[in-house]
Amino acid sequence: MEIIISHSNTDFDGLAAMVAAKKLHPEAVLVAAGKMCRNVEEFMALYKDTFQIRKAKEIPLNKVKKVIVVDTKTASRLGPVAKIIGKPGLEVIIYDHHPRNEEDVKGQVEVVDQVGATTTLLVEEIQRAGLPLHPLEATLLAIGIYEDTGSLTFTTTTARDAAAVAYLLRQGANLKLLAEFIERPLTESQKQLLNRLIINAQHHLVNGVKVLLSRSSGEEFISGLALLVHKLGEIEAVDVIIAAVEMEDRVQIVARSRCEGVDVADLLEPFGGAGHAKAASASVKDMTLDEVLKQLEQIMKERIRPLLTARDLMSAPVKTVFPHTSIDEAGKIMLRYGHSGLPVVNENLDLVGIISRRDIDKAQLHNLGHAPVKGYMSRKVITIEPHVPLPEIQRLLIEHNIGRLPVVEQGRLVGIVSRTDVLRTLHGDLLPHRIQAVYLPEEDASGERKTIKQLLQERLPAEITDLLAKISYVAAKNHRQVYVVGGFVRDLLLGVENFDIDLVVEGDGIAFGQELAEFFCGRVRTHEKFGTAIVILPNDFKIDVATARTEYYEYPAALPRVEKSTLREDLYRRDFTINAMAIDLSRDNFGQLVDYFGGRRDLEEGVIRVLYNLSFVEDPTRILRAIRFEQRYNFLMETTTLRLAQQAIKDQWLTKLSYDRIREELKHIFSEDNPSKAIFRMQELGLWDLIIPELNLDQQCCLVLEALPREILWLKEQAVGKEAFQPWLAYMMGLLYRLPVAQQEEVVERMRLAAVERDTILAAMKAWPQVQLLLREWPQITLGRLAAHLDELGWEAGAFFLAATQKPGPHGMLQAYYARRRELKLHISGNDLIQLGIPRGPVYRTILAEIRRSKLDGKAVTREDEIQLAREIARREGFNV
Repeated sequence: MEIIISHSNTDFDGLAAMVAAKKLHPEAVLVAAGKMCRNVEEFMALYKDTFQIRKAKEIPLNKVKKVIVVDTKTASRLGPVAKIIGKPGLEVIIYDHHPRNEEDVKGQVEVVDQVGATTTLLVEEIQRAGLPLHPLEATLLAIGIYEDTGSLTFTTTTARDAAAVAYLLRQGANLKLLAEFIERPLTESQKQLLNRLIINAQHHLVNGVKVLLSRSSGEEFISGLALLVHKLGEIEAVDVIIAAVEMEDRVQIVARSRCEGVDVADLLEPFGGAGHAKAASASVKDMTLDEVLKQLEQIMKERIRPLLTARDLMSAPVKTVFPHTSIDEAGKIMLRYGHSGLPVVNENLDLVGIISRRDIDKAQLHNLGHAPVKGYMSRKVITIEPHVPLPEIQRLLIEHNIGRLPVVEQGRLVGIVSRTDVLRTLHGDLLPHRIQAVYLPEEDASGERKTIKQLLQERLPAEITDLLAKISYVAAKNHRQVYVVGGFVRDLLLGVENFDIDLVVEGDGIAFGQELAEFFCGRVRTHEKFGTAIVILPNDFKIDVATARTEYYEYPAALPRVEKSTLREDLYRRDFTINAMAIDLSRDNFGQLVDYFGGRRDLEEGVIRVLYNLSFVEDPTRILRAIRFEQRYNFLMETTTLRLAQQAIKDQWLTKLSYDRIREELKHIFSEDNPSKAIFRMQELGLWDLIIPELNLDQQCCLVLEALPREILWLKEQAVGKEAFQPWLAYMMGLLYRLPVAQQEEVVERMRLAAVERDTILAAMKAWPQVQLLLREWPQITLGRLAAHLDELGWEAGAFFLAATQKPGPHGMLQAYYARRRELKLHISGNDLIQLGIPRGPVYRTILAEIRRSKLDGKAVTREDEIQLAREIARREGFNV
């Protein structure tokens, strides 16, 4: 026998989940664990013939082989069925949206996730299975979701709940019927109880959290206490609401939380309660109401942790100005650091005022840029101390209509909290803490979500994880706050191999680099100007160490100026959110992610996003980097980022850059596995008109660029071996080969390439027309004739020639030449030519080259053949040997 059961005092989510589970398990019997909520009973009074539910005491429990439990995992809430839970051979399937506790029932199959309603999980299963729903069934399921999500308004509501409701409406859910049971008027007894709860409400302030605790006693059983607590919350502006009501032989407790920092399920756990962070309830049988309330107050003190405070939110150190600083200079500082206001301090660093961007703009409008800020600053500054909680900060900002609050400790300015800090914290665009334990979407075999710490163990070689552990040890030993940052973090999350370790140190990066070098018995190279060091381990592995720093640009496209700063400022100066994450290496928080700017979210969504609107103006090379990352990871620039890039291209900011910087970015792009996609994206956005305006990316040129990745890979696998090979030069050839020679030379000079790079490209460009003509003679040509044109050119030219040769026959001939080129060895050398009596000189090169060509054509096989051919060539050149 199979049964489906929910918790006692079944609400609409429990009932709806049972009915939905019946669709998935049609052989199972619906069973009531005990009483149902009043509105559920009223619904069942009308529809009990449609949804037939048996009482638990009517079920022969000894015959039950499978139990499907919905909307709970707590055995004590299953009434008589709790007796058989854990019986050998009993199969248990669980559908639930509550967080797991240690005492919870374990199921062989569990569909558990923290959505707004359990019914949502089952609707998703029904959708996947393609099962039909009757309009009445769809209506009941919609009621279940609406009830547990407060008609989709509770903070626990997810997008999945809304999607499930939309699906149910398409299946014919009746909103009018739904409203009748969701928006039920209060009964007279409920009104009286709500009245008493309002009168008895007591306000507590626990670690900055506003808690309303109310009570009532001597009541008959009155259903709907959860609804009354919800209505109490609509009346009182508090963070947490708890009602304890003595009914019949027990005390019923219902709790609701409106803030992220308080988990009411945790508060009611000592009473055997259940629920989740935002909503929980408990039924206490062996305690009086006074005993319950006394214990509740003690639990609140122990378990309600302080909310986020000014110290958590504030930016520090604070950029300040003195009273005598000019308006113009204060404006430049605001622009440089992206601030909208600056505190003004005196010689003793005491706060004396604040100057806003609006004040600066007005003063400059009246040509008062030379005047000191003391004449225009606000002197009545509202300040806060570091322990002030977030709700109080929010109240002060709203009440006084100000944009920032200086944080003062013992009279000294220690930080500043802006309106933006508060908004981002409230709405999740920034993490409320510097450090967050991040759980990833993927799961391990046990169903547990993975942490960053687990990824470090799973995705990195043992020697790298061991190295990070040792870095952590050195950091702790020397009291340093150290993070691994940038591409290493990004690629770890993406599952891409990247063992380049870049460390950021809050404090003195050079000193930490020296400490690492000493610990590992390595050596260190330091750069005092930038506060950076490179630690070189005994095995030549390199670790980059940098002091946390900020950058500012004195003018667009300038090289940045660098100053010491905090980790947050260091991450903020980076190009994109996906590159602005860090992993803490401190002993206490090892393996936890720092993600102030939503980089992990952007990785999951596959978007490239700049951190601020002037990013491309201050450093236009970031446009090229955005394209590189787009194509490498198959991402797209986020809408605003793309618009900003297009505007920067339109305004021709790239023309302000030196060609040295452009060249280095192009090298990075051309060194990707498939740069052709980035090249075409640059064409789409109009970048080549600014970088190489002569360029003509016609169809033939595009075909060559598309073929280059394949030919470069072939060369690496079949021919090049360990010889020096710079594939990016082949892409330069692919871009330039359609241009006239004069323009090729002009572009190469403009790019300021090294002499050897320039000569490699121009030599290939000069040889290509001759090679092309020769290949037209195929199949009459020989490898030896090809070698006469190709031997002096590098592998980069070979990649280009292969990509530019489309016909199979000539292409195969080129491949045959390059496949044999590296392996071909002569038996004789210059010493043998000396022995033959040939005077030293350029003729040696001629002789050896001709012998190589003969060997390619299958001639001069033995050493004797080579010596004989050397004599013949020498005589032809006029030497008597």
